[in-house]
Amino acid sequence: MDNFKSLVNFRVNFARFSCLVGLNGAGKSTVLQAVDFLSQLMRGDLDSWLSERSWAKSDLNSKLSARLNLDFKVNLQFEALGELVWKGSVNRNSLHCTAETVQLNGESLLKVHEGECSLRSVKNVRAEKFKVVFEYQGSILSQLKESQITGPLLELRNELLKVHSLDLLSPAQLRMKTRNADGQLGLGGQRLSAYLHELGKEKREFLKNRLASVYTQLESIDTKSLRSGWKQLGVKERFGSQLLTTPAEHINDGMLRLMAILSQLDSDQHFLVFDEIENGINPELVEFLIDALVTSSHQVLVTTHSPLVLNYLEDEVAKEGLIYLYKNDNGATQAIPFFSIPSMAKKLQAMGPGEVFVDTHLSALAEEISEIDSVT
Repeated sequence: MDNFKSLVNFRVNFARFSCLVGLNGAGKSTVLQAVDFLSQLMRGDLDSWLSERSWAKSDLNSKLSARLNLDFKVNLQFEALGELVWKGSVNRNSLHCTAETVQLNGESLLKVHEGECSLRSVKNVRAEKFKVVFEYQGSILSQLKESQITGPLLELRNELLKVHSLDLLSPAQLRMKTRNADGQLGLGGQRLSAYLHELGKEKREFLKNRLASVYTQLESIDTKSLRSGWKQLGVKERFGSQLLTTPAEHINDGMLRLMAILSQLDSDQHFLVFDEIENGINPELVEFLIDALVTSSHQVLVTTHSPLVLNYLEDEVAKEGLIYLYKNDNGATQAIPFFSIPSMAKKLQAMGPGEVFVDTHLSALAEEISEIDSVT
């Protein structure tokens, strides 16, 4: 990503489970926002996305550059297809990709340049070319019909649409009544009541059983549609012979947050994004949460400040997925695998990942990282 907030010439590789760590202000939340931004390019409605975040267009660009365009390159690995590479340049004012390419294993499938689109959805089929005479936001793939982009291009669009960010998750929004969810919780989880209602009884029962492994008194997760169409969420808990009903307004923060996270792990989203994953979660439940995330069939990206979270990671998971973010002398965010830093790798031989994190002055890593950079 280049020219998105503090991300200037920024590169990062994600594992199946990735966890971002670093000092406050290093850019952890910005990376989550950038991932969500890329997904929104495939939805084609950047105005609504900016409004939901209470951002202006000018908030997208890096203050470290005078350029208007935001450039990106995304590499996706598919078992059946191989490597898809999606590149583009987004104009901040028009909010659409003024240039865009897609390649599959080095062969061009899509090229948008100077108002003309060359499109080839199937291998060995002649490319279709047309002038782009319509206005749109985001990627041109957000506007084309499925019949035009069958095959790898449709796979690409679908995968990007299955990125779901909950980086603004908060108890106040999780408690809200909503009418419809359309399969999305919302950035802050504000559609939780409608989302769980739309899941149906069987999936709510499955979610309840997962939660009941740590909240043993939980009897049921209940939703109902009010006369006005708003959906109301509540739970029933058994204490001895008493069965108590608690509406969402009074459900504890940890249960609500786990309810939202676990519901997404059972969804058809493929890439899930959570900020400060430990927020509101009792330390006794952190192991349960991390195990659920790491063993999920989804690709997961989280941030944390908690060494407790890191200590529940197996060494191999931590080596592959723990990413340290920091800012260089110019103020741009940089990423490096935490345990690729020699001193961190050495400590991991005798300590757990969280213990290494606690035993390290993060601000002092800059000099060691700069030495690595000078060698590479």
